[in-house]
Amino acid sequence: MNLIHTLLAFVLALGPLVVFHELGHYVVARLCGVKVLRFSIGMGRIVWSRRFGPDQTEWAISALPIGGYVKMLDARDPETAPTTEADLPREFTRQNVWKRIAIVAAGPIANFILAIVVLGALFMHGKDEPGTRLRPMAPATAAYQAGMRGGDVVTAVDGRPVQTWLELRWELVRAAIDKRAVELELQGAGGGSGAAAPYRAILSAERMAGLDVNGDVPGTLGLQMWRPRPTVEKVLPDGAAARAGLRSGDLVTAIDGAPIPDGVAFVEAVRGAAGKTLQVTLQRDGRPLVLPVTPERDPQTGRGIVKLMVAQAPEMVTVRESLFPALARGAQRTWETSAMTVKMIGRMIVGEVSLKNVTGPITIADVAGQTARSGLAPFLEFIAFISISLGVMNLLPIPVLDGGHLLYYSLEVLTGRPLPARIGEIAQRAGAGLLFMLMALAVFNDLVRLL
Repeated sequence: MNLIHTLLAFVLALGPLVVFHELGHYVVARLCGVKVLRFSIGMGRIVWSRRFGPDQTEWAISALPIGGYVKMLDARDPETAPTTEADLPREFTRQNVWKRIAIVAAGPIANFILAIVVLGALFMHGKDEPGTRLRPMAPATAAYQAGMRGGDVVTAVDGRPVQTWLELRWELVRAAIDKRAVELELQGAGGGSGAAAPYRAILSAERMAGLDVNGDVPGTLGLQMWRPRPTVEKVLPDGAAARAGLRSGDLVTAIDGAPIPDGVAFVEAVRGAAGKTLQVTLQRDGRPLVLPVTPERDPQTGRGIVKLMVAQAPEMVTVRESLFPALARGAQRTWETSAMTVKMIGRMIVGEVSLKNVTGPITIADVAGQTARSGLAPFLEFIAFISISLGVMNLLPIPVLDGGHLLYYSLEVLTGRPLPARIGEIAQRAGAGLLFMLMALAVFNDLVRLL
């Protein structure tokens, strides 16, 4: 059942994105006067089709429910070559170079537009996300040494306002990719100076340059989401907590004399103490109390468990915008994601980022399933970011991709003549080979992660 859910989420995420991409080509081709012979939803054998419109375009559904394609009148393919004199002016290669550029670029642009609309709709609807209040950090971390303290709220990074943890992480990852120093503005709950007032903290370029941008960048710096104090929400029967006498509403303050600031710290302390008796200090009805608790060993993980639920949910904020600010934020997020993707590809090419970060359909399907189980909003956000990735990847100057064709037409603009057919044929074969190798690498990386 889980596998079916994951596959369905993958098809629902990727299939419409490819169709929307092809719809971009279709609409602009029609606007430029090019005759469209077929628009197919899906690939492979056609299982249903009907002809509509003045050109009697064939609208088809094909057997494989992923992707789609647009087939235009094109003299380079005997199957789509014009058969009448009347069709010659509407053949693709007879259009001027700017029309061909517009038709080819329309697919990736459609993906970017879709991402902007989806993200804008999410901002309009309102998104509940973890805020930027900081959890207490260890003195040895870069964040603590820069003057940040637990309970403080990050309000801006390099002058750019941040409201959510995702936005904070995003800005830190950008700085890590650029290997530059970053300045954080914070509202102190204690602050670097001990006062509840705004202050600034700087993380040096040296700190940022050594970070793994695919890992937990904020966590490596010592920045983690604030969590509530460890209040017991529910005690399960027949567990170590119930036997020790813990109750709902108890506030854990220390374990073996060490302060426990939040629920995450409590869980970590319990997990590392299987079979060991812990002296748990707590507050019950305003009075201090110490109870001995011996976590049981989980037979599957070997970790300690006490069978209770303790408050761990981060502080949430609601991000909501009106129509035009929401679309502006969607456009900004789309641009920043595209720029970051290009930078990451560049770093892979020069060897600064491992090729292990290339992911393929298995990883995409897995994440699609996870986000779909998390709710509609996370799934739509995932679709938006995949749409951006699809747009960027199609703009890469690799023959057989849209970016490769745009490269040909750009050379035609510069030289005043089209690329020789023989060179185009060789480039297409080389591009197909490169694309195959990239897909093989992506699937290999997926399988390594899976196993």
